[in-house]
Amino acid sequence: MAPIEDHALIGDMHTAALIRRDGALNWLCLPQFDSPAVFAALLGSDEHGSWTISPTPTSDSAGSLRADRRRYRGNSLILEQEWDAQGSTVRVIDFMPPRQLPATPNTPVVIRIVEGIAGRVRMRSSLRARFAYGRILPWLHQITTADATLRTTAVAGPDSLWLDTPASTTPEQLAEHEFTVAAGERVTFALTWRHSHLAPPGVPDSEASLALTEEFWSDWVSQCTYQGPYRDAVVRSLITLKALTYAPTGGIVAAPTTSLPEDIGGERNWDYRYTWLRDAAITLSSLLRTGYREEARAWREWLLRAVAGDPENLQIMYSITGQRELNESVLDWLPGYEDSAPVRVGNGAASQLQLDVYGEVVEALYLAQMTGLGRSDHAHLLQLRLISYLEEHWKAPDEGIWEVRGPRRHFVHSKVMAWVAVDRTIKLIEQTETEGPLERWRALREEIHADVCEKGYDPERNTFTQYYGGHELDASLLLIPQVGFLPADDKRVIGTIEAIQRELSTEDGFVLRYPTHDESGNNVDGLSGHEGAFLACSFWLADDLAMIGRVQEARELFERLLSLRNDVGLLAEEWDPRLKRQVGNFPQAFSHVSLIDTALRLAACVGVISGYDVRENAFGLSGRTDTRTVTVAGVAR
Repeated sequence: MAPIEDHALIGDMHTAALIRRDGALNWLCLPQFDSPAVFAALLGSDEHGSWTISPTPTSDSAGSLRADRRRYRGNSLILEQEWDAQGSTVRVIDFMPPRQLPATPNTPVVIRIVEGIAGRVRMRSSLRARFAYGRILPWLHQITTADATLRTTAVAGPDSLWLDTPASTTPEQLAEHEFTVAAGERVTFALTWRHSHLAPPGVPDSEASLALTEEFWSDWVSQCTYQGPYRDAVVRSLITLKALTYAPTGGIVAAPTTSLPEDIGGERNWDYRYTWLRDAAITLSSLLRTGYREEARAWREWLLRAVAGDPENLQIMYSITGQRELNESVLDWLPGYEDSAPVRVGNGAASQLQLDVYGEVVEALYLAQMTGLGRSDHAHLLQLRLISYLEEHWKAPDEGIWEVRGPRRHFVHSKVMAWVAVDRTIKLIEQTETEGPLERWRALREEIHADVCEKGYDPERNTFTQYYGGHELDASLLLIPQVGFLPADDKRVIGTIEAIQRELSTEDGFVLRYPTHDESGNNVDGLSGHEGAFLACSFWLADDLAMIGRVQEARELFERLLSLRNDVGLLAEEWDPRLKRQVGNFPQAFSHVSLIDTALRLAACVGVISGYDVRENAFGLSGRTDTRTVTVAGVAR
């Protein structure tokens, strides 16, 4: 099976598809991110759903051919792959028109354009649609329209797909096309999803949709205010975050996939097609600091709807529409990516208690207010109610940021983020007309701070620990200076950074989240197997190194992390240092957000960024109200 990083992403801000380098589209959920997959070969075989367009294999090639080149067209989500064969060249252009554009269909459409570049190339298109995550074989037939056009349709239950192409087929193989494309010729394929009980969709205008899609992405990227070093990497990450945003609600999925393994062949396989409050809150910060206020405003409105009426029972994640029930189940007919089972849909961690989420949400609301997003009375009320809940519950043990499926503990990061929630609310009251019991909450802030410093710190080793009374380390401790809990030059902060480098770093300098096994080899998080280096944590280490003045070391680590991206700039959740490959769901919002944050911090180290101080936390938590454009003077990459 192809490596995870062999895939590229296309999408329409409602759902997204993954396309391999051999031209196989092998993951797509329709009509939205968390719908059942129509193409699920990513977690099984081609028989579980795939759509391949590539040169016809010759006697000299076995099976599918990998593209010789691929790239995104400029700063867009339009994928171009090229194959060279015996002096001839062919290009396949893949994209999904954004549904919010007035001149494009308000329904999911995948458009694939085969373009002859040089000579003549024999091509094939093989469409195998399998609804319900590869379980249901649809009824395939052709319909003749009023203008005598033949349309191929696949129907199963409530779903239908409509394939429109001038390429010829046969009655025996309606989803198979073989054709020759010569230099200057273009052959289009458009696949449209539709509820099966509705009238057939219109035939997409592929060429017009291509022009509109390219214009959409060009206009969107032009809003980016960041002009510093590593801009190409930052912009590609921003495009990826935009692609993972569900346009109708503003919810941001952690990734468009489920069950890509953190441990190849193991059970650490989770469904990430939901909106984690933590990930989305940090994404909001990155969007705000790079000029994207409308996306940040849409997420704030999504949050207020999702938690409306019951903020005391805040979940760590919701569906992209704000639904709470995310029941976890296993799809036992899918073998999993490289036999990594089980394949899960839904996520049982939704019901976990993770106190750190309160801090991330409150911080996001505070940052939105302080950076000029606009006052929201509902957001202020929510923030005050969340603090009232924390006031009564911050001393409770929880499952922590990493959603361990073991016993609840007093995780240090959870307590630190409870402190953040109280601290930002105090600052909101001090800096705005918001009212609240200021003196009581100041006392609470001091109480939490003293509790963490007493119970979460090991003076003999000069490091904070994963949980109260524990010995293990945790990469989330790297956020202590970034959220302003302690200054970067505090000896306890420096000691923690150096301890994590010694005990949680791989030979490449990348960072594990926490040790998955104790000194006796026993599993500590309720799961078997191991996991790779967590990419977001590795970016956090680069942030911390920059904050304590080790800027060159931070830059070198950051550039090693950039080298892990695939050829089109995408990152999964983790990096397996043993197999030297990406693992986990792909592409991962958390990884790309962290890339953006670290790039901005390093830019501050070598130039001047308005409204940003390298010594502050990654999310602008000092309470400043500077909203000027983020620029860097005199810096070249």
